[in-house]
Amino acid sequence: MGSFKKIDTKIEGLVVIEPTVHGDARGFFMETYSKKDFEGLGIKTEFVQDNHSKSRRGVLRGLHFQCTHTQGKLIRVVNGAVLDVAVDLRPESPTFGQWESVVLSAENKRQFYVPERFAHGFLTLENDTEFVYKCTDYYCPEGDGGVLWCDPHIGIDWQLDSLGMKKEELLLSEKDQKQPTLVQINWNENWK
Repeated sequence: MGSFKKIDTKIEGLVVIEPTVHGDARGFFMETYSKKDFEGLGIKTEFVQDNHSKSRRGVLRGLHFQCTHTQGKLIRVVNGAVLDVAVDLRPESPTFGQWESVVLSAENKRQFYVPERFAHGFLTLENDTEFVYKCTDYYCPEGDGGVLWCDPHIGIDWQLDSLGMKKEELLLSEKDQKQPTLVQINWNENWK
């Protein structure tokens, strides 16, 4: 038996990963990635870049994707918590434009695997949240793309009321405030 449990979502290819955590009075140990175990779960990809960000509560980053050098991501939180969101941007998919969210935290140690051709974003739920992720391709500024985080065509429930947050209090980059909506992008010509 491997060190990971795969939990499928309603969107094909988008999965939550639960690692096996070994803990005692000293603390804990867990594997965060094993190529062999992930291949056994059906995730047959190679990661080439790791990224790490730190944000305060109420920061919303996304929804981001790359048109060229598309990136799959294996995401986890090492301090704090986020509401992590992925949107299917595969025009041929029966779930095109649909989204899934999961809470990732240092406490629950869950990971989220987001395949290529998905938009990704997250909302930080605690101060000093540290977010780390592996990518299947390198960052390519020329291929950088995004979808508006509050696009009514997608209808993501960011759970602001239950989290005690207000839309006007969220911290977004200027770029993320001005992203196009799903219907403003020609998806059949977008992927290269």
